[in-house]
Amino acid sequence: MSTQSCQGTDSVIKTLDTIPEEMKARVQRTQSGFEQFEKPASQVKRVHSENNACITTKSSLSGKESPKLRRHSSPSSPTSPKFGKADSYEKLEKLGEGSYATVYKGKSKVNGKLVALKVIRLQEEEGTPFTAIREASLLKGLKHANIVLLHDIIHTKETLTLVFEYVHKDLCQYMDKHPGGLQPDNVKLFLFQLLRGLSYIHQKHILHRDLKPQNLLISDMGELKLADFGLARAKSVPSHTYSNEVVTLWYRPPDVLLGSTEYSTCLDMWGVGCIFIEMIQGVAAFPGMKDIQDQLERIFLVLGTPSEETWPGVFTLPHFKPGNFLVYTFALKWAWHYLEPHLIGCLKVK
Repeated sequence: MSTQSCQGTDSVIKTLDTIPEEMKARVQRTQSGFEQFEKPASQVKRVHSENNACITTKSSLSGKESPKLRRHSSPSSPTSPKFGKADSYEKLEKLGEGSYATVYKGKSKVNGKLVALKVIRLQEEEGTPFTAIREASLLKGLKHANIVLLHDIIHTKETLTLVFEYVHKDLCQYMDKHPGGLQPDNVKLFLFQLLRGLSYIHQKHILHRDLKPQNLLISDMGELKLADFGLARAKSVPSHTYSNEVVTLWYRPPDVLLGSTEYSTCLDMWGVGCIFIEMIQGVAAFPGMKDIQDQLERIFLVLGTPSEETWPGVFTLPHFKPGNFLVYTFALKWAWHYLEPHLIGCLKVK
C-alpha cells in the first residue's frame, strides 16, 4: 500500500513525561455542556486523510475565548428543549445494536450538535443493567481529551439513554479502510493517545478491561478516544476479586485466560500491545478462532509454552494443565520478523 510521507516536525508525538503543559488537550466540562479547548494559533495539528497519509495544518483559532454553552438557547419556557429530556434529541440514523442497547446518531435540539445516543432497554423484572450504571457513573467523573465525553443522561420508564459526543468512526473501521497496516506516523499518533488516555484512568485506579479497536473512537482530526466503559472497574489495584470473564478473547492476556483473577493495569497493557501489532500489520496479533484453548495455543506458538522456570507460579493457575498444550519455544523474532522495518519507522524520533 502506498503512503505519503509526513513533512515537518512532529508536534504531537513526544515522550509522555516531557509533554509541555500547553500541548496537553483538556476538555472543559460544565453541567450543561463543554468549553472548546483553545490551542495556540501557532500550534501545528495533525489531520488524517482518507488515504492514510499524514497531513499537517495550521490552527486558525482567533485567540479569543469561546463562550460557554448555556443550558438553554433561549429564555426558559415550558416548551424549551432542556438537557435530561428525551425530546431534546432527534434520532438521525441507527449506528449499531447490541444485546441490551442500540446506538443512534442524533442531534441535540438544545445546541444543534451531533451526538451519539446509546439507548439501553430496561426490563421490568431485571431493572437497569449494571454495566450501564457502571459506565455512566465512571464517565461522569472522567474529563480528558482521550476519553469519550458523556454529555447527558436520560432516564425513562422504558429506557436509559446515555448521550455522548459524536465520533464518526472507530479504529477497527479505520483499519478496514487501510488494509495492510497503517502509516507509521499514524500508528505513533494513535498509540500515544491510547497510552495517554490509559495513563489518566489508571491514575484514578480505573481499569478499562475491554480494550479493542472497536472501543477506540477516531475523529476526523485524528483524535483517539477511549469508549465503552461497561466492563470498567474503579477500585484499588491490584485486586483479588475481579472476574476473569473480561476483555474480548483476542485481546485477553494469558494469565486471565488461564483463570487468574489477580490482575492490575497489566490487563489493559496487554491489549495495548495487541492493538499496536494490529495497527502495524493490519491483522490481529492472536486471532483465536475457536475457544480459550485455541487462543492460548496461538499465544504460546509465538511466546513459547510457559513452565515454572519461564513463568514462576503458572502451575498454580486454575486452568493450566501442562499436558493440554503442545510445547513451543520462544519464537517472537520469527513470528513477526517482517514487522521490523515498520517498528523502526514507528520508533524513529524526528
